[in-house]
Amino acid sequence: MGKIYILPKAIKTVVRDAALQSYGVIGLAPGNVRQSFVKMFNEEGDYGISIASDERGLEITINLIVEYGLRIKSVTDSVAESVKFHVEKTMGIPVTRVNIHVRGMRISDED
Repeated sequence: MGKIYILPKAIKTVVRDAALQSYGVIGLAPGNVRQSFVKMFNEEGDYGISIASDERGLEITINLIVEYGLRIKSVTDSVAESVKFHVEKTMGIPVTRVNIHVRGMRISDED
């Protein structure tokens, strides 16, 4: 059989979906100026997520906006577990670390 190549964009899609479906997450936030420009022109972009890989697996960094009033540690622990589970299940690649940076807090629009 041949080799299978998984593009970072495909992994970021799984990461984004897992993070946004987690309780207490309002959205993703740009991690740097370049990602801010991507966000301006493409709401469905992969801003807010970066992926590094080595022989042991993936290290994923996510920049989040969380819901105001919730315990940040509980939200970030839940997101990290969900992202790790979904990436390993979907991609078959081990996740060695999930770093979460909370870039802001907002009141949820949903009642």
